[in-house]
Amino acid sequence: MEEKSFTHLSKKGVHMVEVSDKPVVKRTAVAQGKIYLSAETIQLIEKEEIKKGNVLTTAQIAAIGAVKSTHHLIPLCHSLKITGVDVKFDVKPQFIQAEVSVTSLGKTGVEMEALTGTSVALLTVWDMVKSVEKDSEGQYPFTKISDIIVVKKEKKG
Repeated sequence: MEEKSFTHLSKKGVHMVEVSDKPVVKRTAVAQGKIYLSAETIQLIEKEEIKKGNVLTTAQIAAIGAVKSTHHLIPLCHSLKITGVDVKFDVKPQFIQAEVSVTSLGKTGVEMEALTGTSVALLTVWDMVKSVEKDSEGQYPFTKISDIIVVKKEKKG
C-alpha cells in the first residue's frame, strides 16, 4: 500500500502547500448534498410561499458567494480564480438535493469550493424555512442536512 503524507504539515508546523511550479489547467469539481424537510415545507418552497422569499434563488446566490469566499473560511485553502459556478436543485417529496459545479483556471483543485458552496446552499435553505420546519417547542425533529460529497473532479490541459 502506498504511504501517504499530510501535505500541510512539516517539521516546523503547518504551512500552505506551494503550488507555483504546477501548471495552470482548467479544473472542475462537482459536489452534492441533501436537506430533508417536511413534505409541507417542500410544497411551500415549490409554490414560492415561504415568507422570507424565493428559497432556491436565495440559496443559489449564497452558494456562489460561498464558493468565492472559501479561502477565507478554510485556513489552508488557496485563493483561486473562479471562472464559473453553477448551482442546481433537484426537489423531491422528502428532500432537496443541491449540486454545485465549480470551474477555475489554476494550479490547484476546486473541490473545497464545490463542497463549501453545497454546504452553504443547504444551510441557506434551512435558514429560509426554519419558521415552518420547527415544531411547537422550537426544535427541528425532521430537518437534516446529509450526504455532502464530491461526485466529480477533473482537470484538463
